[in-house]
Amino acid sequence: MESRLGPEAAAPCLGWPALLLWVSALSCSVSSPASPSPSLVPQVRTSYNFGRTFLGLDKCNACIGTSICKKFFKEEIRFDNWLASHLELPLDYLISYPANYSDDSKTWHPVEICRLISKHQNEMSDQRICASAAAPKTCSIEHVLRKTKRFQKWLQAKRLTPDLVQGLPSPLLRCPSQRLLDRVVRRYAEVADAGSIYMDHFTDRDKLRLLYTLAVNTHPILLQIFPGAEGWPLPKYLGSCGRFLVSTSTNLLQEFYGAPPDQAADLAYQLLRVLESLRSNDLNYFLYFTHVDAAMFGIFNNGHLFIRDASALGVIDKQEDGQAATRAGENKDIFSCLVTGCNTELPSCDTIPEKQSLVLVCQQVLPQLLQGKFPSPVQEQIDVLLAKCGKGTRPDPEVLGAASQLKDILRPLRTCDPRFAYRYPDCKYNDKF
Repeated sequence: MESRLGPEAAAPCLGWPALLLWVSALSCSVSSPASPSPSLVPQVRTSYNFGRTFLGLDKCNACIGTSICKKFFKEEIRFDNWLASHLELPLDYLISYPANYSDDSKTWHPVEICRLISKHQNEMSDQRICASAAAPKTCSIEHVLRKTKRFQKWLQAKRLTPDLVQGLPSPLLRCPSQRLLDRVVRRYAEVADAGSIYMDHFTDRDKLRLLYTLAVNTHPILLQIFPGAEGWPLPKYLGSCGRFLVSTSTNLLQEFYGAPPDQAADLAYQLLRVLESLRSNDLNYFLYFTHVDAAMFGIFNNGHLFIRDASALGVIDKQEDGQAATRAGENKDIFSCLVTGCNTELPSCDTIPEKQSLVLVCQQVLPQLLQGKFPSPVQEQIDVLLAKCGKGTRPDPEVLGAASQLKDILRPLRTCDPRFAYRYPDCKYNDKF
């Protein structure tokens, strides 16, 4: 997924050309590992004139949530320094915006403000909702969605069960187990009293927001149910306002294609480790990609690699059978068609091989990162293993074996220095790092 100026960009949290980060009036920085000092943060109160329409609050409760709106209006979230104050609001067709976030108006941290889908896709989605009820193009989309059979079932439900999400297009929900759906409800951060598997504390609007998010893009849900604080390779979810979410900021992996050999080896090694953790973890969830590109991965300032776009992640519960929802029928409706075509088909969970994410990454990401970086014969060995790892026709054990060998080659090619702060200085004293 490449960054685009036009309205067709669809993935959440895409990067923006670096020159935009440095043009203009405000002087907060998102590129420095350290938080800007108070003197670097604008002292003059600047009005961004946040409007309900820009944030998508006028569409709530067909939106993601409202948990972080107060910070926008208190100016504790400020768009980065390429936004001149006279513009009042950023260009509204972009899909992501660099920004700064504060809890005390003194210490600021880089964050990313993202749409789940492009503004154009939102408009098309809203039109589909109105058309589904034979209503005018400017209908109340919340009113239409509330009247659907699916939402009426949600209103009566005490617990989120597989039948309530049948037919939704996200790979997360292709074969959901009850254990996975309980985790969604328990970790849902847009309600005040998260922690229960039952939805007794959900208001009608909470249920509609959760259903809408699951139908449009499950990226924010994945950030909540598999948080980085618990070791998952995902950024921190800070909250949502209208149709925007806010998460910790990063640099795109593709910006490191020209990195020196030791850094390229480190990033490739981390990426293989990430895929290994998605495939095998203590919770017995198998997370897999339906497609990949370099924009889906990001690098924190400490050198740590993580998944910055989780929209293409599917989840299979290896502990509890989740196939019943698939066999029971698709139950498609307007919620199935908000972003994709109503006839979009996802493969059965039974057909997802263990090798899938590895094949995709070895085909589309690692070659650009590792190409021509190392002397012979190391480079030849890497190229041969990448070819084996990226061949989808090979059996799972062969692909997994090639990835394991590649990891073994990359590990000693990494160096131990402060550039890799996520494992430095531990790497000086322990071979594990």
